[in-house]
Amino acid sequence: MLQQILETMCIEPELLAELNEEQKQILFFKMRQEQIRRWKEREEKLEPKEREPPTKNGKSVNWLLAADSDVWVWVMGEGPGDKPYDHVCDEIIAERARQQAQKEAGELRKVKEKELIRRFSTSLKLGQRGNKREKEVEKKAEADEASKAAAEDERIQMELKVKEEEERKTQEEEIKRLEEARTQQLYINLKEAQEMVQRNEKEDPEWRESLRKSKAADERRRSIAKQARADYKRHSLKAIERGKVCAMTQNFQSSQPLVKPTVVQRKNAIHRKEENMRKDVRTQKSSDTGQEKIIRWFREQQMPLRAGYEKDCDLIAPWFHGVITRQETEELLSKKGAGAFLIRISERIIGYCLSYRSSDGFKHFLIDTSKDSYTFFGVDQLQHATLVDLVDYHKPCCWQEEPITLAGAELLLEPCGQFKDPPDYAHLFN
Repeated sequence: MLQQILETMCIEPELLAELNEEQKQILFFKMRQEQIRRWKEREEKLEPKEREPPTKNGKSVNWLLAADSDVWVWVMGEGPGDKPYDHVCDEIIAERARQQAQKEAGELRKVKEKELIRRFSTSLKLGQRGNKREKEVEKKAEADEASKAAAEDERIQMELKVKEEEERKTQEEEIKRLEEARTQQLYINLKEAQEMVQRNEKEDPEWRESLRKSKAADERRRSIAKQARADYKRHSLKAIERGKVCAMTQNFQSSQPLVKPTVVQRKNAIHRKEENMRKDVRTQKSSDTGQEKIIRWFREQQMPLRAGYEKDCDLIAPWFHGVITRQETEELLSKKGAGAFLIRISERIIGYCLSYRSSDGFKHFLIDTSKDSYTFFGVDQLQHATLVDLVDYHKPCCWQEEPITLAGAELLLEPCGQFKDPPDYAHLFN
C-alpha cells in the first residue's frame, strides 16, 4: 500500500480519510523523503555536462540546521535582538506613508515644472525678438547703439535666469514642505486606521474566538508534525535494535532451528498467492470492492496468516472485529474506559484499522499489510509478523512500554470484545 503510494506519489481520498493526523504527517514525511531520494538518484545518473551549471565562484546554497537536525526557521520578532512587533509595524506604516507622499510630490513637481516652463517660455521669446531688433539696429544704427542693445538684452537674459532659478528653489522647498506634511498626515491616518481595526477586532467576540482557535490549531499542527517525526525516528531506531538482536540470536542457534507452525503457514500462504494480484486487491476502493471482495481478501490472504487468532491457540482474539464502521467502533469503545482498543476491518479500504479510546476521544490508526507483515501505515521500519505480535508489542509489560505515539502515549490496556451474538466477524469464518 505504502509502496504504491510512493511510486505514484498519489493517495486515494478514501485512504486519506482513514488516516489520523499523526499518520498523515508521517506519510507527508515519507513522500518528501522519496522526492529527495529520486532527485539525488537523478543527479547521480546525469552526465556532468547535463547537470545544472555551477554558480559563479563555485558558490552554492546550504540550509542552516537546528539542534534537532531539521531546517532552522526564524520567526520575525521572536529571535534574539529582534525589534518588537509594534515597532516593526510602525516602521512599515511610516515607510508606506513616505512612499505615498513621494509619489504625490513627484506628480506635483511635474505640474509645477510645466507651469514654470510655460511662464518663462514667453520671456525667452521676447529675448529672441530682442536679438532680431539687434540685427536691424546693426544695419540701420551705429555700432554704439547696437552694443547698448546687446548689453541690455544680455542683462534681461541674466535676470530671467536668476528669477527662474529662484522660482525653482522656492517651488522645491514648498514641495518638500508639502511632502513632509503629507507624510505625517498619511502616517497618522494609517496608524488610526490600524488602531481602529485592532480595536474592532478586540471588541468582536467572534473574531477573538476565531483567532484563539486558529492559533491553537496552528500550534497543534506544529506539535503533531514534530511528534510524528520523533515517532518515525523512534520506530526506525527500534527496528534497527530488533534487527541486531535477531542477528545475535541466530548466531547462537543451531544449524537447524525450530520453526513455529505459524511461520510455516505464513510462508506457504505467501507462495500460494501472486504479488500482482495482492497489490491490485489491496489498492481498490471500498466502493469498487464491496462486501464479497473484502471477505474473499480476508479468507484467501489473511486466514492462512492466522489474522485475528490468539498467538498459541485457535481462539479468536477478544480485540478482533469484522467489517464495522467508524461510528459503530466508537459506540463500542464508549462502553469502555481509556486505553480500550480493538482491531477492525476497514469499511472504506481493504485493510485493518486499530481503534483506540483515549482520555479525550477516539483515535484510529490504519495498519499496513502490503509487505507481508503488519505495521502502522507509514512507519514501515517496525514490522510485525502477525497482528497479535503488533498488539503485544504495544501492551504494557514489566520490562518496557512502547506507546503507539509519544504524544498520545497510547498503550493497549483493555481489548474491546463483542457485545452481540453472533459476533460481527462470524461471516468471515463461516
